[in-house]
Amino acid sequence: MDRNDIASRLATLNGWDLSADGAAISRRFEVRGFAKAVEMANLAAWLGNKLNHHPDVAFGWGYCRVTFTTHDAGGLTPADFACAARLNELVA
Repeated sequence: MDRNDIASRLATLNGWDLSADGAAISRRFEVRGFAKAVEMANLAAWLGNKLNHHPDVAFGWGYCRVTFTTHDAGGLTPADFACAARLNELVA
């Protein structure tokens, strides 16, 4: 994907940021406590399995960070943006 396509798609995703190298998008979800962070991580994992596009997930007390990239492509693809949009829908 070129920079313009990435910027256009990113503009439609509330809360998602582009990595410094432009190869990934991520969002930090703020939650209440550790159990909610685990639930958010599990939701992201479930979605990754359902869509066969697995995110990197990091979590701790009060937060869960989800990152999408397409490792095989060496960067972002439309699948990353579709998964991020679906995750936004699930937590809305």
